[in-house]
Amino acid sequence: MSAYQTLLSLIEDAEREIKPYLERAERVSFVNTSRVLEAFRRHRVSDSLFAGTTGYGYDDAGRDTLERVYADVFGAPDALVRVQYVNGTHAIASALYASLAPGQRLICGTGLPYDTLQGVIGLEKTPRFGSLAAYGVSTTVVPMKAGRPDLPALLAALTQYPDTGAVFIQRSRGYADRAALSVDAIGELCTAVHSVRPEIAVVVDNCYGEFVEEREPCMVGADLCAGSLIKNPGGGLALCGGYVAGRADLVERAAERLTVPGIGRECGSSLGQNRSLYQGLFLEPHVTVQAMKTAILAAGVFEKLGYAVDPLASDVRHDIIQTIRFGKPEPLLAFMRGVQSGAPVDSFVTPEPWPMPGYTDPVVMAAGAFVQGASIELSADAPMREPYTAYMQGGLTYESGKLGILLAAQAVTE
Repeated sequence: MSAYQTLLSLIEDAEREIKPYLERAERVSFVNTSRVLEAFRRHRVSDSLFAGTTGYGYDDAGRDTLERVYADVFGAPDALVRVQYVNGTHAIASALYASLAPGQRLICGTGLPYDTLQGVIGLEKTPRFGSLAAYGVSTTVVPMKAGRPDLPALLAALTQYPDTGAVFIQRSRGYADRAALSVDAIGELCTAVHSVRPEIAVVVDNCYGEFVEEREPCMVGADLCAGSLIKNPGGGLALCGGYVAGRADLVERAAERLTVPGIGRECGSSLGQNRSLYQGLFLEPHVTVQAMKTAILAAGVFEKLGYAVDPLASDVRHDIIQTIRFGKPEPLLAFMRGVQSGAPVDSFVTPEPWPMPGYTDPVVMAAGAFVQGASIELSADAPMREPYTAYMQGGLTYESGKLGILLAAQAVTE
């Protein structure tokens, strides 16, 4: 039997073992598809809403209706969905600025935020121009404890710092050695914060977590959640953009941060993207589960190959990210080459580490995607530092994800 056939047999064995966990993910897709479809019906989505606007974007009925659909889907009073957001960090930043005033304090309740957000907050020795720190906002980071939020320490910080205006929660792991937070866990944090300081805004970085569970953070008490349209919510069809959902007053402030005070959400042309945004949202519960199933299979396969994986294939998932710890740079880079070779776009490219803007270490990224940087398409990235962990996510179809995993496993074992 050839090495390829041996790996294929291993994958098929893993697939049989993980079948109950794949079926569990599919049940989530049905519930979320029902909620999305009901929102489309309630807001009478029609073909006339797919036309785009240019210039200022005044009276864009498609854009405005889409925002009402998003608000319903995310269980929020209001939402802002705009192609003008350049990435998830941009959307999250506007949510943070909307929640804080100069002289107030931000408490990061889930440890040090993801790399690109550290510059937004201003955690460097010399804060960047325009950061929250330069804006007059102080920051306190409450470290995680054993990989979970330290609720007593968070409540103690709220008591210690009466100037606190917002608490930030990062749902996904980023590049940290921690698990993603469940919606239930986010709800517990929201309840605890609001029981002590009801006026404080709880802001959730929802990237990679949308539609992985049957509820979203605003349904359990978050004041704002934000993310990228080229991750989960765009269904692989959104070409760019981001969203902010939550309290109407805070969403309006986020709009004024995105554009300018006095104009806010009134401007912002959709540039012909409405159809893709609607269709992507409609498909997304299904697409997210394709990514979840791909991650579950990767966990089963690479655990069989002897690597530490997190989550395990049997674990209940709270985001689409799968980590594989390689321990050394060589198998990590081989894995990246394998993932890239399985992509429909740029399969011939060899991923190499590079000093990616906003990150402290060189980052290697495998991402042969139809949309540049679209993490809902099969991709993987890793900071080049110990323990040399790959962060894999996405997969528009389970079948293509399975083939990508096969090629990645083949590259590593060779």
